Amino acid sequence: MKQAVLYICHGSRVKKARDEAIEFISTCKKYVQAPIQEICFLELAEPDIKKGFESCLEKGADSIAVIPVLLLTAAHAKSDIPEELEAVMKEHPSVTVSYGAPIGVQGEMSEAILERLSPLPADENARVLLVGRGSSDPDVKRDLAKIAKGVEERTEGLEVTICYLTAAEPSFSEVLKRIHEFPEKKVYIVPYLLFTGLLMNGIEKEIRMLNTDKRITLCSYVGFSKHVQAAFTKRVHEALVKLQEQAEIGG
Repeated sequence: MKQAVLYICHGSRVKKARDEAIEFISTCKKYVQAPIQEICFLELAEPDIKKGFESCLEKGADSIAVIPVLLLTAAHAKSDIPEELEAVMKEHPSVTVSYGAPIGVQGEMSEAILERLSPLPADENARVLLVGRGSSDPDVKRDLAKIAKGVEERTEGLEVTICYLTAAEPSFSEVLKRIHEFPEKKVYIVPYLLFTGLLMNGIEKEIRMLNTDKRITLCSYVGFSKHVQAAFTKRVHEALVKLQEQAEIGG
């Protein structure tokens, strides 16, 4: 059996975002034991999923672990990617495929947020505003709440408020409008995004327009870090184990 890993990134119209995704995956590849590793995109960039899948086959793969490069489990992970994957799998029924999980809830992701806050004085009068992409899927709110709880537990009670850019409440815009209600003098804003892009540009624009006496610090998006890398490669390894098990059952 010749294994391949197919990494499916979200995609973006912003070149820097695409470049960051490729750089991140290229670094993670070093920690993955698979002879074939290919990158593709769900949308807004090439190669697409079909081309990525077929590229694995052209290099001799007969089994493929498909990994969504996503922070949380929502529509892209539950339906969009599986639907496209199912279509291409029908064209190649002899290929064994395992579908991995998004990064999801892991202690490493709480650590990744803390890394963006560093250095944070233990006695500072501050609050964290964690900004998620957003989704109508309730699992997204549940999972981000767990990650935020992990931050609070690691800082002995640093308050973390969650908001969203789209499709979920409370919205980032609404929370900014009432930011004066926070009792803390300083607010750290952490975008829970893997890469830069139009959403990050929108966050920066809204903060520039904000009129407040609070001391606002816009931190870097979660992005590439040793913690995100560790959490992501864990999911890759899980998918490869699953792939091996499926091949053994099929054999």
